[in-house]
Amino acid sequence: AIQAAKQRAQDTPVIIGAQNMNDASEGAFTGEVAGQMLKDAGASFVILGHSERRRYFQESNEFINRKVKRALECGLQPVLCVGESYEDHQNNLVHEVVKAEIEECLAGVDKKDAESIVLSYEPIWAIGTGLPATPEVVSDVHHYCREVLAELWGKTEAKKVPILYGGSVNPNNAAEFLQTADVDGLLIGTASLQPESFTKIISLCQNTSTKV
Repeated sequence: AIQAAKQRAQDTPVIIGAQNMNDASEGAFTGEVAGQMLKDAGASFVILGHSERRRYFQESNEFINRKVKRALECGLQPVLCVGESYEDHQNNLVHEVVKAEIEECLAGVDKKDAESIVLSYEPIWAIGTGLPATPEVVSDVHHYCREVLAELWGKTEAKKVPILYGGSVNPNNAAEFLQTADVDGLLIGTASLQPESFTKIISLCQNTSTKV
């Protein structure tokens, strides 16, 4: 599907990516997809560290860190997902959780690769639940994520990393999130499955020159 989509997207602003990849470049990993395979098929980016991968497949920050490095080696742009559980959110541990995920998933990544990385804040309790985080919460966490990146690489490099929001985004709330401070774009899940709703969100992004 990646190759076919890449062909259909030629001569358009649309870029094609993948939902996941393995951390190895090659070897006996039956059923897994290597980064170079994605690159050869036409992918430009890959989503890593999604909460469903962390929860259902027990992917650790260390494992995701290896995937981030492998994606960069293959010329793929990692879209690194971070976000807290409902319990962590209720216990005011949001900053602690995202800080640990960012630091551990980007450990050893050179600051020269900052402009090749995208960060996406996806509070686990908001994904697919119809209960998005408030713009105030999103703005606060995105600002904090930028501070953590600045601690890792410096303020100049930190500004090069787009920070997206994902979590029950739909055509009715997308515009508000796009206008929220420190939100550089959106990572759309459920709403992207319906062409009508996804098209509306894309139109909003085009009007504000942001990414989706």
